[in-house]
Amino acid sequence: MPTDLPTDLPTHLPTELRIASPDLAAVAAADELQGRLTKPAGSMGRLEAIGARLAGMYAVCPPPIPEPAVVAVFAGDHGVHVHGVSPWPQEVTVQMVANVATGGAVVSALARQVGASVLVVDVGVAGALPQGLDVLALRVVDGTADATAGPALTREQAIAAIDAGRRVAAHCVDEGARLLVTGDLGIANTTASAALVAAFTGADPGAVTGPGAGSDARTLARKIAVVRACLDLHRPDPADPVGVLAAVGGAEHAAIAGFVLEATARRVPVLLDGVIACAAALAAAALDGGVTTYLLAGHRSTEPGASAALAALGLEPLLDLGLRLGEGSGAVLAVPIVQAAARLLREVATFESAGVSGRTDE
Repeated sequence: MPTDLPTDLPTHLPTELRIASPDLAAVAAADELQGRLTKPAGSMGRLEAIGARLAGMYAVCPPPIPEPAVVAVFAGDHGVHVHGVSPWPQEVTVQMVANVATGGAVVSALARQVGASVLVVDVGVAGALPQGLDVLALRVVDGTADATAGPALTREQAIAAIDAGRRVAAHCVDEGARLLVTGDLGIANTTASAALVAAFTGADPGAVTGPGAGSDARTLARKIAVVRACLDLHRPDPADPVGVLAAVGGAEHAAIAGFVLEATARRVPVLLDGVIACAAALAAAALDGGVTTYLLAGHRSTEPGASAALAALGLEPLLDLGLRLGEGSGAVLAVPIVQAAARLLREVATFESAGVSGRTDE
């Protein structure tokens, strides 16, 4: 997968997405093949189920190894920052975009470890970015508005951000990516994420709002109050997912939702990162429930909203390492696990081919 910034992003994607159901014949073939590999049945645990899911996603058994992998890091700022919901100044978003783009961030290092490439996308950063950065400029808004006073985004901005995410996914797949990974950047993004999770799941804000990037007890209480204020003002209807994204979400949430939708329409699995990605995935699933069969949860973030979202999506995380950084860092760590699940089906010999005696049951 080339790391150069694309200059030919698709501009005319179809309005109607068609997300196919997993190929059940490929799933059944993968399950049958697992029983003939040179290992006790079920001995590879969840890797066997993941392999079968991959066969269904790609509609072939054995499935291709999900490589190359691309991490798309969508960046945006949030107007609710004015209420002191984060101990970090908003200019950190610009600084971290530059850090990822120049290869110095955690996600950059971990992506190198697993052989994934990283693409940074500005869809809603508030400040000006330094000249010459390797950042894909798809900005639809200079940071969202304060959602306690009005909609965070206009409906048109939310739709434009969804479209931006779709275009990024389409480009990655057209260039050969077989596994897409979500990443994010943005100060105060966990506040907006908590509002989205509460809106889509019906959970109480106090149960799905966490400390984010190191908030103390006072700041956390302020965050919960801000989330409640946003929801009380807008009363977002989960049956109108674009409206929910516009009311309380961020440009990066909408872009990740579009990224997920386009990837799954192209039968490419998506590895979700933490609470920001999980909140966005709820929006994508509300737009088309078929996306969930192509989603894999990279890890369980310690942010409480992530667990609530994963439960609503019916996803079990691959890793649980106590992470809460974001950027795509947790999901990228799970890339080798997903690839291993496919490699087992492709490369492990069967009892017959290896000349190994099978089990005998009296």
